[in-house]
Amino acid sequence: MTELTIRPITGAGELPLFNSLPYVLNDEIDADLAAGRRRLPWLWVALRGDRVVARAAWWALPGDGRPQLMDIFDIAEDVEDGVRLLAAALPVMAPDGAAPPESVRFVPPDWRDNPRTRQVVDNHMAALERTGAKLFVERLRMNWLPGTPIPEPTGRLTFRPVFGANKPAGANKPAGANKPTRANKPAGANKPAGADELIDLMTLALEGSLDAHSRDELTRMTARESAVAQYHDELERYTSPHDWWQIATLPDGEPVGFVIPARNSYNPIIAYLGVVPAHRGKGYIDEILAAGTRLLAGQDVPRIRAATDVGNVPMAKAFARAGYVTFERQIDMVWQ
Repeated sequence: MTELTIRPITGAGELPLFNSLPYVLNDEIDADLAAGRRRLPWLWVALRGDRVVARAAWWALPGDGRPQLMDIFDIAEDVEDGVRLLAAALPVMAPDGAAPPESVRFVPPDWRDNPRTRQVVDNHMAALERTGAKLFVERLRMNWLPGTPIPEPTGRLTFRPVFGANKPAGANKPAGANKPTRANKPAGANKPAGADELIDLMTLALEGSLDAHSRDELTRMTARESAVAQYHDELERYTSPHDWWQIATLPDGEPVGFVIPARNSYNPIIAYLGVVPAHRGKGYIDEILAAGTRLLAGQDVPRIRAATDVGNVPMAKAFARAGYVTFERQIDMVWQ
């Protein structure tokens, strides 16, 4: 058997070589490189002769010094090729003994029912597990398409922008269709008016959260620390208008929840939605989601993307009621 060669690609001229294995993100790589979301040394291949038998790539927000995700990892046939690629690449991509960035894989919604697709996913997960990774969560990725009915407001809730009419200065635009965007960016001290109220509501909404990433964070930090980190590391970095963000209130002004419609570097998205515990179980989630969907639909968008954990059944059902259709699933694996 031809000896295995493992290395990053040598330059942009090798992108066709890297893309010789099919995957849904191949068409995004050129734009990601141009925008600084990827770097050529972050694109690795395992070669037998001139044939790619495994590959991996990492992704980050523009300006971040280290990658946040390994969002491409493909094996042509032999799991061992993938294991050897990871064994060579991970110490480089996560130096100084740091845990490697989370692995994310997009798969068809029925991947378990198709023998070929299941084998691909099983090989992917098996190679990761042999390097110490474990399944963290499986998520639903959903689309809302123009023409899908949006429920009319019932009058039970009133919506107001978090920041009134003013858009706060945006930082780097997050990239990825609902990819996790928790960077290692320190929380900033300066927040526009309205941020504190939103962070307060985010803190309340974390009580009883069914989101795996949030639940994991709450084992290491307080709910407010988690909310502050998400605000600074994710929400304030959207450069779509921040006056799209809406707080839902009762007619007397009491806050019930919030919705964060946004646009990342790939799609319009429902970035975050929450209902505070005191007002759960009253159907408000449907009205809040409808408000966020209506706002984005009014921008003449080609689609709206959203995602939630498979285990977050109430949120998944709310998206389904609102006409969002699952088009993919996402498998997240982590190294402890």
